Amino acid sequence: MTDLSQFPIAQKWQPRNASQIQLYSAPTPNGVKVSIMLEETGLSYEAHRVRFEADEQRSAEYLSAFPNGKIPAILDPDGPGGEPLLLSESGAILLYLAEKTGNLLPSNPIERAHAIQWLMFQMSGLGPMFGQFGYFYKFDGRMIEDKRPLERYTNESRRLLGVLDEHLKGRTWMMGRSYSIVDIAIFPWIRTLREFYGAGEVLELDKYREVLRVLENFLDRPAVARGVLIPGAHS
Repeated sequence: MTDLSQFPIAQKWQPRNASQIQLYSAPTPNGVKVSIMLEETGLSYEAHRVRFEADEQRSAEYLSAFPNGKIPAILDPDGPGGEPLLLSESGAILLYLAEKTGNLLPSNPIERAHAIQWLMFQMSGLGPMFGQFGYFYKFDGRMIEDKRPLERYTNESRRLLGVLDEHLKGRTWMMGRSYSIVDIAIFPWIRTLREFYGAGEVLELDKYREVLRVLENFLDRPAVARGVLIPGAHS
């Protein structure tokens, strides 16, 4: 029987089945990347909600495993060599799960390199810029009188949407005909712009027809429909 008692995080969020991947997350655009990936691959997992309102991401148990205090993160009891693996950073987790299962990452070396390129584009550019836009448009930053930060992140968000829109012309998904971790990384953020931030008008989302086309196809996937709701309120 798998024993995870050595990990303080597994003492705070006790597994019902310690042989399953333990997911520590919240239904944010970064968080649902991993739940969608787990649903797409069919890996057995257990979701635990990290409650921001209780500052659980800064608890001693969480920080003992993930010192940056961010979600999502996983504890895989069957990691490389059969050893438990603690892993954070959504992009790193997507890559790890793709390699673990042999799914959703091109096997051709050139295509794989391009997929990782677009994953890094999301992690280093699109996600942080959309997140800053959200802060100044929807959250506390909207109260700041100086609107130059909002203008900066609005313009940069539009630019990034334009990059995506141009790339998607003639493609079914980001990597062409094949759905991949790149789509799983990018489109939860597009969904958030439209549905949570309510920024369709200010970002002129209707102009980016290719982006919206692929977003709708993404949201139509059953695994995505399940994944965006995980972890639930009672997880």
